[in-house]
Amino acid sequence: MFYVRAVSRPGFWRAPSARAFLSRSISTTRLQASVFRPLLAAQHPRLAARFSTTFSHFEKLGQVDEELALKLQTEIDLEKSKEDEAEYPLSVKEYLETGQFKIIDKPGQEEVQLVRRFGDETIRVEFSISDLGALSNEGLDDDALYNEQGGEGDPDALSSRPRGAQSKAVRAEGKSPGASDSDGDEYDDDPEPGFPARVNVTIEKPNSGALQIEAIAQDGMIVIDNVFYHKSAKLATAQTAEADWERRGIYAGPPFGNLDEDLQVLLERYLDERGINTALALFVPDYIDYKEQGEYVRWLENVHNFVSK
Repeated sequence: MFYVRAVSRPGFWRAPSARAFLSRSISTTRLQASVFRPLLAAQHPRLAARFSTTFSHFEKLGQVDEELALKLQTEIDLEKSKEDEAEYPLSVKEYLETGQFKIIDKPGQEEVQLVRRFGDETIRVEFSISDLGALSNEGLDDDALYNEQGGEGDPDALSSRPRGAQSKAVRAEGKSPGASDSDGDEYDDDPEPGFPARVNVTIEKPNSGALQIEAIAQDGMIVIDNVFYHKSAKLATAQTAEADWERRGIYAGPPFGNLDEDLQVLLERYLDERGINTALALFVPDYIDYKEQGEYVRWLENVHNFVSK
């Protein structure tokens, strides 16, 4: 009896009820959260940002965006400082002003087309700036990667981007690619060989089909590879996968160099009368060089605008 009374008397310890224990636990948890959240935000801003619904400008961008945009702008300024891309080079300008071909050049496209009329014929000459890129990739051999004397990497022999404009700069200085400054003012007087540019010539006649000539323009010469005949002029010019597949199955005749020599000469004269001549062979590589430079600058600007936004 004494024990029971002692427990029930005021002033003695009582076991807490479940409701009081739960209330105290929740209150303690809320207190801890309110105390430690500022400390968490100060020490770990990224973790604290998870509780926020807004992001700063720097959190939206990647870590390299600004640096990449600055580098792209530097490249744009460098390329534009070399020459005025708004004007044609003198050789290109003279050909377009005095020649009989009309040029079709769409910005952002690799293909270029020259079109003219010759009697009842429609003549199209097509070429692409992709030939310049393919040639640059093939030219990266061991001699370009290492100098001849020490065998170590020559920073001047390599470029971040091989382009025809570099070859043009060498020609403008009157030096051959292999000339060395250690030789003084004496350089090789031989002109630098031009790069081979593929040329596709199509000659159409009403109701007579078309001739299609595959050739190479290099060093002022048009070198014929093959001569095709198409019963349908549409097949010769259609830019579809089906037409391309059908053209591949057409007999191209023997290689041009295997033809009778007199026949070769007459076919060359036939093309020469229609403007497929030395002037065209000189124009095509120069225009490819000019267009590729402009397309490169346009590509830099497009990538810069994308990264900067």
